[in-house]
Amino acid sequence: MDAPSHEKPTDDAALVDKNDPEVRWLREVYQGDHARQLTPRAVIAGMLLGGVMSLSNLYIALKTGWSFGVTITAGILAYVIFGVLKKIKLVKDEFGMLENNAMQSVASAAGYMTGGGTAAAIPALMLATHMAPPWYVIFLWITSVAMMGVFMAIPMKRQMINQEGLAFPSGIAAAATLKGLHPEEAEAMERQKREAMEKYGVHDTHEGAAAVSSHESAPPDGRLAGRALLWSALVGAVFTWWREARARWLPYPNMPEHLDFPWLKIQGIPATRWTINFDTSLLLLAAGGIMGWRSAWSMLLGASLNYFFLAPYGVRIGAIAEVKYRAIVNWTVWLGSPFLLTSGLLAFAFSWRQVARAFADLAKLIGARSNSVDPLASVEVPMRWFAFGMLAFTPLVSLFGWLFFGMKLWMSLLCIAMSFFIAVVASRATGETDTTPTGALGKITQLTFGVLAPGSVPINLMSASLSAGVAIHSADLLTDLKSGYLLGARPRQQFLAQFFGVLAGSTFVVWAFRILVPDHTVIGTDRVPAPGALGWYSVARVLAGGLEQLSPSARTLIAVGATAGVVFVLLERALPQYKKYIPSAVGLGLGFTLNFSNCLSMFIGAVIALVLQRVRPKVAEDYIVPVSSGIIAGESLIGILIKVLQALHILTG
Repeated sequence: MDAPSHEKPTDDAALVDKNDPEVRWLREVYQGDHARQLTPRAVIAGMLLGGVMSLSNLYIALKTGWSFGVTITAGILAYVIFGVLKKIKLVKDEFGMLENNAMQSVASAAGYMTGGGTAAAIPALMLATHMAPPWYVIFLWITSVAMMGVFMAIPMKRQMINQEGLAFPSGIAAAATLKGLHPEEAEAMERQKREAMEKYGVHDTHEGAAAVSSHESAPPDGRLAGRALLWSALVGAVFTWWREARARWLPYPNMPEHLDFPWLKIQGIPATRWTINFDTSLLLLAAGGIMGWRSAWSMLLGASLNYFFLAPYGVRIGAIAEVKYRAIVNWTVWLGSPFLLTSGLLAFAFSWRQVARAFADLAKLIGARSNSVDPLASVEVPMRWFAFGMLAFTPLVSLFGWLFFGMKLWMSLLCIAMSFFIAVVASRATGETDTTPTGALGKITQLTFGVLAPGSVPINLMSASLSAGVAIHSADLLTDLKSGYLLGARPRQQFLAQFFGVLAGSTFVVWAFRILVPDHTVIGTDRVPAPGALGWYSVARVLAGGLEQLSPSARTLIAVGATAGVVFVLLERALPQYKKYIPSAVGLGLGFTLNFSNCLSMFIGAVIALVLQRVRPKVAEDYIVPVSSGIIAGESLIGILIKVLQALHILTG
């Protein structure tokens, strides 16, 4: 952590332009080095909260293929926890806004540790090799990839955030939430800004300031949101224990995990064997509430087509050997994965202007102020840190790639070079749309190494996990830095915060992964559907062995899925006014890889959220995210605890 100085860096009006956005930020927004930011308690709280929420992200990603941001949830929880600790006099000072912001940076980095491969690439590798990598292999790989991604964000920050003012909507929302939780400090910031503007005679034209104001029309009530989150977490935990904890010594009958439709049969076979039932998991309802209406109904549409029409057809022609989830999805994945691949790549290609701007950034990233005074030289992360980080982690990642996955040195170096360009594109996409297209970008690496290293599934998978992991952690840091930029935080401290988060997230995620996925046989089952892993594995298999290794029916599904993916993206482009009626390509494609009951539950959750948004919009805005996040956290943590107790033979499976 940087030693605090009690003065702001000075800016010489004769040497710098007073309307330069960076100079204005320094005068109007920056809070100085004396403000408490990356304190030990912020680090500890961020590591614990982020680590715990990384477990939730891993659990839900393995179940549904989705993961959710943890930044705002962590900020609300920290506000509530430190408020209670101060009330009972266990802490002396208030947990301030910038301290909370630094804590969020730690927690966010931890929460996104599922992006390094534990939810997709590593389970796919297990399917390919029928072996589980040792814990230290997973830890060293995902940690080094994440830290490389943090360093790669350094040269992008000033161009994308300071100069261009890209939105990074999640960062704006996090800043608005913290201002709502800490109104006194937010008001002090506004006074500082007004005084600086009057002193230097400038007007408020800053895009970031306007953006955050638009999100603050009704700041959240931190206490109410925190209580809602904690109570919903308790409900999720108790309900999951009642549903899944089984032992003779427990004095009550369990809640059934599924509610069947006994009147429904397909080809004379009970619907429940086709996974058509209602899953009683509250987590799935909560996930549907967060993911949104269009994604949820698209997913249910895909699952309906899959289990009512495609899977029965597969059974009739002998392509599906038995009516069981794993047997069904092992065939239908050949439609779902190409659908996701072509739709993702084509949608990405249509963003060529965004890509062009991202590559144009490269000419501006380094040395942009070489001929002028740099007013933020002592505040921003210096470029030499980027150089040191790359010099340290390039050989380390290359070594791990060779030792663990058989990647030759030239392969690792090529993949790292590609990862930098991919991280630039992913970060700009996140800044403009709040979506990080790691799926499509990872597939670019898979296709590249499918040509350069044909026949090797491990190299194909882990090269893609490298580029996707780097991209997601670069974009995550920039999103956090956007929040800090709006609040006047010190960028160097947020940069350092990421490393604490990466270490915490890796520790929590690796431990939980070994419990949830002990071997390859559980992947693709009702318990661990892991749709992301099935998609990555199917693409790697085709690239490694060629289409001729597949059955004719599977090759037909690939052609249909690839074509449909293109068609749906073209429909969205041709008929933008009807986009809300056109199924989401991601949701529809996932419907062919998930079981029906999961899709039905998420659809019902989305319906509940939609009705609440129409009937009580303010209640929906204030409570959908905290309540859903709490349920997800409570159920996933108890779900992992139950797995531990089963391994210790305290509970039965």
